[in-house]
Amino acid sequence: MNPPLTAEIREKIRRLVGEENVLAGDVDRFVYSYDASFMPLLPAHKPDLVVRPRTVEEVAALMAIAYEYAIPVTPRGAASGRTGGSVPLQGGISLALDGMTRILELDERNMTVTAEAGVRTFDLYNHCASRGLFYPPDPASWKFSTIGGNVAENAGGMRAVKYGVTTDYVMGLEVVLADGTVLQTGGKAVKNVTGYDLKSLFTGSEGTLGVITKALLKLLPMPKRRNTIQIMFRSLDEGCTTIHRMLQAGLVPAAAEIMDDVCLKAVARHCQVDLVPASEACIIIEIDGESDAALDTQARGIEAVAKECGALEFRLASSPQEADALWALRRGLSSAVAALAPNRLGEDISVPRDAFPEVVRRIRSISEKFQLPIAVYGHAGDGNLHPSVLCDLSNPEEAKRVHQAVDEIFAAALAVGGTLSGEHGIGITKQPYLSQALGAAGVKTLQAIKQALDPKGILNPGKIW
Repeated sequence: MNPPLTAEIREKIRRLVGEENVLAGDVDRFVYSYDASFMPLLPAHKPDLVVRPRTVEEVAALMAIAYEYAIPVTPRGAASGRTGGSVPLQGGISLALDGMTRILELDERNMTVTAEAGVRTFDLYNHCASRGLFYPPDPASWKFSTIGGNVAENAGGMRAVKYGVTTDYVMGLEVVLADGTVLQTGGKAVKNVTGYDLKSLFTGSEGTLGVITKALLKLLPMPKRRNTIQIMFRSLDEGCTTIHRMLQAGLVPAAAEIMDDVCLKAVARHCQVDLVPASEACIIIEIDGESDAALDTQARGIEAVAKECGALEFRLASSPQEADALWALRRGLSSAVAALAPNRLGEDISVPRDAFPEVVRRIRSISEKFQLPIAVYGHAGDGNLHPSVLCDLSNPEEAKRVHQAVDEIFAAALAVGGTLSGEHGIGITKQPYLSQALGAAGVKTLQAIKQALDPKGILNPGKIW
């Protein structure tokens, strides 16, 4: 049983951040009770109070109050997470960091950018791009997701095949610990092995070890040229094989996204586009480089591999507008698929690249076994799949089959050497599978870290564990 947020504590918080930054009404608290994950079987979890600080000093003072009274605190960015990470399971304080929106420094000489947790990923990208610098991580939610949330979940995105994920760009962090202590870790030095790698520890920790308030991020030179390719296939297996052979041949695109026939039909309906007859799968690829000649070499190499694998159509965008239109199909895919059924359980698994075709085949078998349509799409270039089970959870018998299918999808990922999550985290929805994925020793080690940094268990309680 959590201690109540007494009138005295509430008044302390109001004096700290200002009356306008404390929300206590029923409607306000309901708005902060959910995120973008799909959890229809869970009751609403309203926080007792929503607090919107503007500075790290306010966050630190708030955490000191929460620690003193053992009040649960759930950090929150844009709530675009898919596993319930920002849902306040135990009430307490929903700590909304979306008001901390300053880009503090763009250091062109060291090619770094420093930003507060509430800065939107898209805004950061554009700010850096205006100076010829490139921040590669691009989660599908990048137009509204925040840097703090990206770091907390170790978000990936479509460019991960060539450029990696968020952790590959985190050089330093400002983190407020459970007791209100402000920790500065990392820095602009490219090489740094002084002590434990704390910035990597907090990256992907889902708000359970500390509150990320600021990030120092590495940048790259902006590629001078970029283009998009769309390839259609008769089968998903042909598409998977193309990507596998392409990478083996040293053709590494900036992004390589795959969609199955369920996805294609959804997109065709949603975006009112015509499909190539007999097409059952599609790959959308982004290539980049320093010159048109470099792009041409990549495109010709990819086309040769695709034709060897039975491609039906190879389409190279003829203009930036056409390239944007092709990517719009992929970025709108989640909504298009969701419209196909009353409910959708979208999962996030990651497997070794060479196991991608095999795990797709296993998912196809699971779909047939449980008589449930499963849309398969994802970041094929780095083995990150998003199988979406389309269903009606108001039907108890079907709901049972859905959960059995999800169990087998996770088992399939683990069986081929994969993991439970490539970019969405564990949160609430994947807790039952954690021991299976990490083993007893792995779980025990993580629990020891949690106990050391959050002895009262107030940081995002109920997540991961």
